[in-house]
Amino acid sequence: MDLKLQFLESFPARGSDGAAYKVMAYERLRHDDSVPDAQEQHWVSTGVQEFRLDSGELVEQAAGGVLRVVRSGVVLERA
Repeated sequence: MDLKLQFLESFPARGSDGAAYKVMAYERLRHDDSVPDAQEQHWVSTGVQEFRLDSGELVEQAAGGVLRVVRSGVVLERA
C-alpha cells in the first residue's frame, strides 16, 4: 500500500529532559485505487496521525495523549 504524510500542524513542547522541542503532526494518507484512469493520484485518510520532531525522530502517542520520543524515551508536554 502506498502511503504519504500530509502536514497538519506543528507545536512547541518541553521535554522531561528540560529541553525545548518542535513537534510536527501529520496525517497518514493511502493511495486510492478505486478511481480508474485518474489523471492525478487520489489519496484518502487512513485515520492515523503520526508525530515527529522537526529533526525527523519518531514520536509515539501513548494513552492519555502522552507524547514520547521513541529513540530517547523523553516525554514531551505541549508548551
